Amino acid sequence: MRKQQGLTITGFLIVSAVLVFVAIMGFRLAPSYIEYFTIKRVVNDIAMESRGGSVRDVISAFNKRAQIDDIRSLRGNDLEVTKTGEGFEIRAEYSVLVPLFANVSAQIDFVAENTN
Repeated sequence: MRKQQGLTITGFLIVSAVLVFVAIMGFRLAPSYIEYFTIKRVVNDIAMESRGGSVRDVISAFNKRAQIDDIRSLRGNDLEVTKTGEGFEIRAEYSVLVPLFANVSAQIDFVAENTN
């Protein structure tokens, strides 16, 4: 006689609950990470486009791109912009508080800077 193998209903419910929890966390945190990658791309683009301009031009360009790309966590005045030779070094450091469920939230700290 063969021994039965498989997943019991209790085991199935536990595995399902863990998978649902992980999926909910992913769905809640994904927009913050998508926005971070958008900010990183915009910072790199502006650093490449703004050669020879001023710091005010960089901030203005970021604000315009933030409006187009729907960036809400950061404004141009929050950027640390330093002029280096012809180009710029742009750094953005910010935190996002994401409500997860009930009174539990996750705080995510991001640092976006241009890569030369």
